[in-house]
Amino acid sequence: MDFVKKHYEKILLSVVLLGLMGVLVFMLYLIPSDRQRLADIRLSIISHAVKPLDPLDLTRETNVSARLQSPYKLDFSTTNKLFNPVPWQRKADGMLIKGSQAGPTAAVVTKITPLCLILTLDSIEPTNEFGARYVISMERQAAVLPAQRGKRQHYASVGEKNETFTIADVNGSPGDPAQLKLILQLTDTGERATLSKDKPFRRTDGYAADLKYDLEGKKWQGQRIGADLKFAGDDNIIVAINQDTVILLARSNQKKTTLTYSPSP
Repeated sequence: MDFVKKHYEKILLSVVLLGLMGVLVFMLYLIPSDRQRLADIRLSIISHAVKPLDPLDLTRETNVSARLQSPYKLDFSTTNKLFNPVPWQRKADGMLIKGSQAGPTAAVVTKITPLCLILTLDSIEPTNEFGARYVISMERQAAVLPAQRGKRQHYASVGEKNETFTIADVNGSPGDPAQLKLILQLTDTGERATLSKDKPFRRTDGYAADLKYDLEGKKWQGQRIGADLKFAGDDNIIVAINQDTVILLARSNQKKTTLTYSPSP
């Protein structure tokens, strides 16, 4: 008993350690057994045949997608008059006509005239201490201001610059005007042009148009870009002219109309 009393703590610790060792040994058998049990359960579930899900019915979505690829085409101009009612217009003789036969599309271009820059060598002044002076006529038909469109003479020497050209070089002798050629450099484009006594220089800088509107008996001659033509109850502005078309812009709705010029054969 004295031994137990003296060593009871050691005896108790030994019992606890033996119990722990027993638990560890028991776990070595319990864990594999539990793993095997879980594996058996898993195999028993997976081994059963699983019925696949029925395929989704996407017919409705496919039909909607197909309709989006081919949208409806609605004509609100020729067949539907709800959004585009047809106006009626009275001709000069009092006859009523439908709007499809009136308006800017009924205007006709009768003539288109090129507007040119024309340079002409008129004469050569005698040579002085500054060299020869060349009298060159200049006609700017496309100028914005009417006062600048007429023919005007300019006196120029080699290297002297004005608002239109500079004489860059001279081929020939001023004493022989028939064989002399002036090499001009144009101020606006920088291009070079050859000018001689018998061959003026000509460049197209724009166009003017003659038009008519028979429904109201109106005619316009020599109209340029920016001209305001009043007909068909609207103001129509010329926004572009080239050698075969005139483009009008209606102030009321900003709609552009292209008129084609077909010269008579």
